[in-house]
Amino acid sequence: MTRVLKSERREPVSGTTRSIVVFLHGYGANGADLLGLADPLGEHLPDTLFVAPDAPETIPGMPFGFQWFPIPWIDGSSEEEAERGLLAASDDLNAYLDALMVDEDVLPEQVVLFGFSQGTMMALHVAPRREDEVAGIVAFSGRLLSPELLKDEVISRPPVLLIHGDADDVVPPQSLPQAAEALQEAGWQDVYAHIMKGTAHGIAPDGLQVALAFMIDKLGL
Repeated sequence: MTRVLKSERREPVSGTTRSIVVFLHGYGANGADLLGLADPLGEHLPDTLFVAPDAPETIPGMPFGFQWFPIPWIDGSSEEEAERGLLAASDDLNAYLDALMVDEDVLPEQVVLFGFSQGTMMALHVAPRREDEVAGIVAFSGRLLSPELLKDEVISRPPVLLIHGDADDVVPPQSLPQAAEALQEAGWQDVYAHIMKGTAHGIAPDGLQVALAFMIDKLGL
């Protein structure tokens, strides 16, 4: 049984929803953490609804922090617990996306998944295993989980933009080329990359500009 994800939203500037950007936050954050990006993005994407679900699990000692799945080297969980958490959260996110598209009357090709850190890991895991291809994945500062499984499990191949800071000390910068290589080996045609110079584990203005251009292109706006 899937868990219902609590979600915050920012309505389209125009008042009409023709596309949706789904923000997927990182470990220890919440949906509100990324929803602020709707302000600079929304003026260029006026017909876009921005939504930001909280991950399904709270973190002990962090009342406002959520996780999509446990991270063994941070919380001491086992690899098995992390794997179970990833699969459960994937089911939750799939159910959330299905309901969102029905409620807002949009098609998958009108939806972009915009992930940061652990949210990127979720986006890169879930979207390729969905039957209907989304418009694209914006993947900030994360990595592709279980790349060796992708070739056998992929169902759809949405365009992917990988963005990473070259000074990231949380998720290593080499995660970007590793993900790009695995995606291409699994048959992806549209894989793009951008390195944010001098940027640690975060979203720099140049990265956000590249992400905006990618979303405008892939949403056909």
